[in-house]
Amino acid sequence: MQDSMKACVAEAVGTFFLVFIGAGSICLDAFTGGRVGLLGIAVAAGLALSVAVSATLALSGGHLNPAVTFGFMVTGRMDRRTGLSYMVAQLIGAAVGGFFLRILFDENVWQARALGTPDLHPTVKFGNGTFIEAVLTFLLVFVFWATVVDERAPKIAGFGIGLTLGASILMGGALTGASLNPARTFGPAMASGHWNNHLAYWIGPLLGAAAAALLYNGVLLRRR
Repeated sequence: MQDSMKACVAEAVGTFFLVFIGAGSICLDAFTGGRVGLLGIAVAAGLALSVAVSATLALSGGHLNPAVTFGFMVTGRMDRRTGLSYMVAQLIGAAVGGFFLRILFDENVWQARALGTPDLHPTVKFGNGTFIEAVLTFLLVFVFWATVVDERAPKIAGFGIGLTLGASILMGGALTGASLNPARTFGPAMASGHWNNHLAYWIGPLLGAAAAALLYNGVLLRRR
């Protein structure tokens, strides 16, 4: 199997892992009548991302997020063809994760939370929600570059990234769901048919990721 195909398989499996555990914890919260709670959801998603990034780092770079891949594309570190193939693999993995959850949970359970599809709180306007997703994704991608891309980084694999996601959910989960990842939103949305405010979860993360990647690559990264 060619390295490019291996990388795409890794991206699909890793994104499946993130969606199945992250969105699954939200479905479990509905199943248990709220016993998991926001803290439990944040821990589940953060740990899932930590392990998934660590497991796929050597194979694909551990992107598992179209926003992360987009940051590599806008900085010229990844060509368009490879970047798009990564994104397709991520979306496929996320969709499989969403449909697996639909099979696993009873309809009344998964419909109550739309299979864990992120959505804006009724009091949060589209523009504000997009801005929150952009800021939180900026922080996530900044940490990705600081701990994975930068050769000076401490060798902590994906755990800094996972901790950032967990912290972001604690801050923004009640407002936007703190997706920070178009694939994380797309997978459960595809399986549940819940597309409310879907564009916010593309526009915000892509803009935030591009800003973080351009800042780190253009200003903070050590030049050889």
